[in-house]
Amino acid sequence: MSDPVAFGIDAFTLDDRMRLFHFLAAEKRTSYLWLLRAFDRARANYQVLLHTPDVAVHLEELAAEHPDCALPDDLAAALDALVAWGNLDRGQDAARAATVQEYRNRHSVYQLTDAGYRAYRAVEQVLAARLDDATLSRLVFPDILADLRALVTAAAMGDAEEVYRKLTRLDRALTDMAERAARFYLLLGELGRSTDHRAEVFLHHKDALLAHMREFHSELLRYSPRLRAATHAVAATGVERLLEMAAEADDRLFRTPAERLADWQHRWAGLVAWFGASQPPAEADRLQQATVAAIGDVLAMLRRVTEARRGGVSRESQLRHLAAWFAALPSDDTAHALYDATFALRTPRHLGIAHDDPEAIPTRRTWWEAPAVEVSRTLVETGKPGSPGRPAAVQRNEGARRRLREQQVADAGERRAAAAALATGGAHGRVLSEPETVVLLALLDRALGARAPLRAAVRAAGSAYGVRLELSPCTGTSTVRTVRGLLHLDGVQLAVRPLAGPGPRPLARDVVGSEPVGVGS
Repeated sequence: MSDPVAFGIDAFTLDDRMRLFHFLAAEKRTSYLWLLRAFDRARANYQVLLHTPDVAVHLEELAAEHPDCALPDDLAAALDALVAWGNLDRGQDAARAATVQEYRNRHSVYQLTDAGYRAYRAVEQVLAARLDDATLSRLVFPDILADLRALVTAAAMGDAEEVYRKLTRLDRALTDMAERAARFYLLLGELGRSTDHRAEVFLHHKDALLAHMREFHSELLRYSPRLRAATHAVAATGVERLLEMAAEADDRLFRTPAERLADWQHRWAGLVAWFGASQPPAEADRLQQATVAAIGDVLAMLRRVTEARRGGVSRESQLRHLAAWFAALPSDDTAHALYDATFALRTPRHLGIAHDDPEAIPTRRTWWEAPAVEVSRTLVETGKPGSPGRPAAVQRNEGARRRLREQQVADAGERRAAAAALATGGAHGRVLSEPETVVLLALLDRALGARAPLRAAVRAAGSAYGVRLELSPCTGTSTVRTVRGLLHLDGVQLAVRPLAGPGPRPLARDVVGSEPVGVGS
């Protein structure tokens, strides 16, 4: 819905704006273009309103200067068409009327509308575009840095007009740099597509391209930290007050103060996104990455073109020879055989695969309605079912293994020392430490795990850490004191001795719970 108070170009709807370019699709598009050029020529000479004879005079002057100028067959009809499309505005001039009849007929006077002039300039920009416009501007960085520093000074002094001027310059510089970069990278893409049939164009420009991108990347890399620091310095002066001063000095007549402030806030956010973004990557960093990638693409194109030329036969020559072979073949069957051999295309491969759940699909359902069955790519390409492939390589974490080994060795040494202390000091008559308690419980677990009946002539034993624990029956209850508490053994007494030390020799019927425990590798 259009704004009821809007006028001029703001009153143009989307359809109205698109209709401004209808003259480009008309049959006599060239005549309409030269007619608009005549109005632009008059505007440059400070003539805004033109009568039909004045338009004809300007067209004749253009035809005398440009032999390719196409004059319209019916000037009045051409002017009416441009008025209908919105490119021109038509009014009536009664000042020329010398009689009552002439006053009644009045004379039509034409002028370019604002929207029509913008559409015409857009067309002229496309027609005048050249390869030199698609370049990366490396000389703009010193100017941006100087403007940022001047903006800090202007903000500190409270000079609203200078703040407005500097922010406007920065906005234009960043817009131009972004547009140039976009056009340049599109140019590289078009150049890459043209290397197959116009390699000489790429070879002619490759050195200039590489030098240009490297110089731009070097300057961007050198100035990015300075520009980021300067942006933060501007923000430190107070962003809200800075943008308020810019909005106050903004002389756009048909915008409210709130709209001007919102517009400058949006522009400042764009500037911060370029150089002062707190969350990387900033636009400048992304531009660096794109430049590095573009250098790699140019080098890859150079390698491809060089390899093609080193072989003596380019792709264009190969395709020409192939076309000559097809043209010289005697029959269609031979042509099909050559086509299959060249492009490796075959008849479709038919596969039959059962569904995982056949009962889930009714048999009366047609092939068009039934869901598709997933087919592996290997089966389609080779006709063989795919294999799980080679097992993945085992990731060996040498650092973690080394730490675990060291910890294991340390624990084993600590337990051996506790076992030796336990064998030397015995298990009774003192309080066992925590390591001694751990060793005693391990030995006791091994001895009881043998599940041997404790009779007078039979002992249950378990050995580990270079010591041996023996259990023998006794009357009453034996007690062992540890740091964890008291361990009561009903009808059993224990003794701990070194394996190589003196002591009663185990009987043949003694049950040994385990061999000495070693440290695993």
